[in-house]
Parts: sequence; structure tokens; C-alpha cells
Amino acid sequence: MGKKAEVGTPKYIANKMKAKGLQKLRWYCQMCSKQCRDENGFKCHTMSESHQRQLLLFADNSKKYMDEFSYELSREFVQILRRQFGTKRVAANRVYQEYIADRNHVHMNSTRWVTLTGFVKWLGKTGKCIIDETEKGWYITYVEKDPDQIAKEERKNKKIKMDKDDEERTLEFIEKQVKHAQEVGGETSEPMYTEFVRENEEEKLALDIKLESKSKVMMMVSSMTPLNKLVKPGGSSDDVFKKPKDRKRTAMEELMEQEEKRKEKNNRKDYWLTEGIVVKVMTKSLGEEYYKAKGVIREVKDRYCAIVKLLEGGKKIKLDQEHLETVIPAIGKLVKIVNGAYRRETATLLNIDERNYCADLEIQCGVLKGRKIKGIEYEDFCKIDDQE
Repeated sequence: MGKKAEVGTPKYIANKMKAKGLQKLRWYCQMCSKQCRDENGFKCHTMSESHQRQLLLFADNSKKYMDEFSYELSREFVQILRRQFGTKRVAANRVYQEYIADRNHVHMNSTRWVTLTGFVKWLGKTGKCIIDETEKGWYITYVEKDPDQIAKEERKNKKIKMDKDDEERTLEFIEKQVKHAQEVGGETSEPMYTEFVRENEEEKLALDIKLESKSKVMMMVSSMTPLNKLVKPGGSSDDVFKKPKDRKRTAMEELMEQEEKRKEKNNRKDYWLTEGIVVKVMTKSLGEEYYKAKGVIREVKDRYCAIVKLLEGGKKIKLDQEHLETVIPAIGKLVKIVNGAYRRETATLLNIDERNYCADLEIQCGVLKGRKIKGIEYEDFCKIDDQE
């Protein structure tokens, strides 16, 4: 048997480095899976025949090898994150140190990502993890479910929340109207309730039903609903009881409709984040304190991510647009159109159609100032920060 190298000698240090497996990355060949100890050994390896054959294979289909190495790195990285840390929020560098502890790991310089930051951003875009940047570096949280399933559940919860918000808004409006009526009319005396006593037990009750005339019916309808909402501009009150007739569109209206469709096609994008708008956080992965919290978008990164400053507390967090939703202000407030034909335009909220989940807007700036737009969906406009 060979004699062991003495402690402290170059041979002893080289053997320890070889046993550990973590040596200088610049002396590692991913195609041959060979780690060299020094520069001279790496130079000899690059001149070998086996290495030259591997380079010829890589040159024939470089994209195939890059994709394989990238897939292997992401798969092993996510497995370590899921197995060791679960759904806990952890520093990305800590997970990476656990990953490279394996001497047979795929090195990052052989993948499509140049730095760990780029790899972490890719994990956030693909929905594999929830990422956020702090002063101490990038932090990631593993997403347990499939991204498609999460997006489906968020859309379902969003619809339920919109229904609930519409009901709350309607009740609040009714309460305000009742308070206003009480203030204008003064205090009303409480009704006095007495026991019902029938004087004549043998008396028979008879109902006298008479059909009201058309004019009286109109008076009853107008007392419940404003007449201007029932009668179209330029029409008479008789039109309320008539079925609407289809009117032939003019050539100008057809041209305007074609122009609207062209604008909608060109400006409809899969991203809507815009600086200066108020959004609501709709993910529970950051904790209950952030769920449904409102904030202002201060910076948009890579179109799909944004730095959000919370209105309460002033904390800044980085979130993907899948975890945010638009905020609808009160009628008469300014909004920003974030998607569709009139993208980036500033408008005033005129009316809200709670049944169809849309609203009517009036553009306030630019060439289109004064134009009224009907039927804009809730997702296509958002409240503007009042402090901007």
C-alpha cells in the first residue's frame, strides 16, 4: 500500500480538495464532467482527444445541451428547496450553497443563466417560487401547487370577491341616502303600534281592484325610478312601453367600430402593471398581514413584476402581477386605463355596472379628451394614487 502524504504538504492539500469536490469553477469541464486541480491540468485536459470530441458534439447542437443542463439545474434546485425548506421563506443563496455541496452538481456557467439573480427571477416568472428582494439579497418561497391551478383558483376567488365588494358598495350607498334623507327631513317620530280590533265580526271583506290608467302608471314608475333612466334621449315617455327597434348603423359608426377593434387588438397585452396606481395584494403566501393590503406601484420590473409600497406601514415588497389586482375608486375619481384600446389614458369614473362587472369612463387628457367609453371591465382600469 502507498504511503499517505504528510499533513501540510501540497500532495496532502490536493487530496483533501479532491475528496471535498469543491474546487475552482474555472478549472471544471461540464461536457466531460471533469474537475481539474490547477491551470496546468485544465490546459492538458482541453488538449485531449476526448475533450475535442465532446466539443464537436456540443457544436452540432449547442441548444440541446444548454437546455438539458438548465433543466437539470432547475430540477435539482427546486427539489432541494421543496425537500429541505418546504414552503418557508428562505434566502436563495442558502439554497444554492446546499445545491453546490454535491460534487456532481451542474455548474451554472453551463446553463442559460449567468448569475443566481437571473435564475431566481426566472423561478418567479414561471411561478415555481414567490420571490422578493431585500437588503440582504433575494428570498424565495416554494409554491406547493401547480401554477396553472393557482391561477385558476385566484381567478375564482377574484370573482367571488368582486361580487362581495359590489354588495357592500350598494349597501353603503343605501345607508348614505337614508342618512341624507333623515338630515334633510329632520327627525321622524317613531310609529305607534296598537292592537288590531275588529268592530263588526260579521262584516265581510271585499277587494275593489281597478286598473289604473296609463298616465297613472307612468307617475308610479317615475316616482320609483328617475324617468331619464327609462326614456332614451330624444324619445317620449311612451317609448318605455314599446319594444326597441334595431337601428341601421351609419358608415361613420362602422368606421369608428373598426378603429376601436384595431386599437383593442394592438393595445391588449398580457401585462398591465403601471407606476402610480393603487393595487391590492391577493396572496396569502407572504402572511395574513399582507393579504388584501393596498399599496402603490413605485417601479415596474420586467413588465410582470412590480415594487409595491404599502399604504399602511410603508414597506416595499416585490410581487408578480398574478398576486395583484386593480382597485376601483369612488365615482368621480381619476383612474388609469391599464389595458385595452385606451391603454395609458387617464380618465374619470362615471358609472359602475355591478351586474356586468364593468364601468363607464371619460378620458381627461390628450387628443381624446372628453370621449366617453362604455363597458370597460374592472381589470382594465385602476385607481390613481391621490398623492401622485
